[in-house]
Amino acid sequence: MKENETKFSRAGFREAAQGAADGTKAGNVHAGQECAGQTQAGNVRTGQIHAAHGGAVSGRTEHNRILSLTQAAMIAAIYVVLTYVFSAFSFGQVQIRVAEALTILPVFTPAAIPGLFVGCLIGNIAGGAVLPDIIFGSIATLIGAVGTRLLRRRNPVLCTLPPIVANTIIVPFVLRFAYGVNLPIPFMMLTVGIGEVVGCGVFGVLLYSILKRYKEVIFKTSRFEGRTNAAK
Repeated sequence: MKENETKFSRAGFREAAQGAADGTKAGNVHAGQECAGQTQAGNVRTGQIHAAHGGAVSGRTEHNRILSLTQAAMIAAIYVVLTYVFSAFSFGQVQIRVAEALTILPVFTPAAIPGLFVGCLIGNIAGGAVLPDIIFGSIATLIGAVGTRLLRRRNPVLCTLPPIVANTIIVPFVLRFAYGVNLPIPFMMLTVGIGEVVGCGVFGVLLYSILKRYKEVIFKTSRFEGRTNAAK
């Protein structure tokens, strides 16, 4: 009888132990499944947040790109129109380009740099300039625009110096070797320089004083940035 009781006791203990082990295993599996489900749900939510943020950044970048292209195109078009309208004194050893007043615009927006370059390029072509003038005259405008952009935090008078200096140095050589103007280069530097001071310096500073009041509207970069700044 004692041996039978012992066998029954051992069998009961093994069954209890096996049941406990099965219960623990089932609990671990269930807990693991819950943890995996929560992790997967968290990853999905995180992915959705990142996707939404990435979409907003992409939209903001695309919006800014369109605005920059529009600004550059408008500046180029205005430069061409002004060069054509005032073409009578926009070329030659004594020249005053009213369109050079636009060289102050890089102070407000970087889109003015390609806008001025393309505008000068097209304006020279439309004005019947020879190839060296088309190339080097446009390069002078590009150099001046970049210089103005770099000085944008300085006094507006200083911002007009890069295009004045660039054109004063480059244009006389174009007049001498491309158009065959038989005048001393230093003298043509003086005449071109005076014209640039009037066009870039006087007209440019005047244009700056007018546009600075409306720069937030005219040269606004992005509606997204406006909302961000308002939130801050």
